[in-house]
Amino acid sequence: MATGRVDGKVAIVTGAARGQGRSHAVRLAEEGADVVVTDVCHDISDELPYSLGTKEQLEETAELVRETGRRCVAVQADVRSIAEMRAAVDAARSQFGRLDTVVANAGVMSSGTAWELSEDVWDVVVDVNLKGAWNTARAAIPWMIEAGQGGSIVITSSAAGIRGHVPYAHYVASKHGVVGLMKALSNELAPHRIRVNTVHPTGVGDTGITVGVPVEELAAREPLFALAAMNPLAPYVEPRDVSNAVLFLASDEARYVTGLQFTVDAGSTNKP
Repeated sequence: MATGRVDGKVAIVTGAARGQGRSHAVRLAEEGADVVVTDVCHDISDELPYSLGTKEQLEETAELVRETGRRCVAVQADVRSIAEMRAAVDAARSQFGRLDTVVANAGVMSSGTAWELSEDVWDVVVDVNLKGAWNTARAAIPWMIEAGQGGSIVITSSAAGIRGHVPYAHYVASKHGVVGLMKALSNELAPHRIRVNTVHPTGVGDTGITVGVPVEELAAREPLFALAAMNPLAPYVEPRDVSNAVLFLASDEARYVTGLQFTVDAGSTNKP
């Protein structure tokens, strides 16, 4: 009988109320994983130009996971809080008895010229994107080490985690930061057979995230933004395209893949 690529594994996915996080959770479940999904479920800053996911959307994600036949627990948690992330990991431990895959996906963004960004704007983006990934990892790692079964940690970076995109230096810094975190963790955790990698999408459709300015206006004002947005293969990718990369990195097919920057960017970071 055929089994899924992550059959019997347990994953935790942050930022799962919608967009990429929801897609990752469902894709992992389709291939056999039980999933803990988390999201903050309320707005956290007036500096972000869009509303964040809701409790209702997080529960909808959980229902979509359950429709695949797998189990799912939804936990409201802010990745900026280590206590809340430890509670989410504890939910995996109490409900499913194991944790194999951590997908540190939660992220936010806005735009603005680097030297004109306020401290509050900088802090919310860096705290969610970089500190949030660190909190997610450090909440899960001690238990993964104790379990002695190895595992996979996948952190969502961006094409902006490889290139110097404009006009959002705070976002670029945070997404480069998670690459450094990944590289250090991949070495520290290798003796425990815990693999750590980043995924790097270009623009992703249907996520609910915006830079707060119409893309056409931003492209006219910032020629380098327009250049970065020109992907050789396609204008943007879909959440499921990124989820397929996450699935591979979570699966035993990637058992010797660690320290990798996995681009799903339609050629964005390779173009001249």
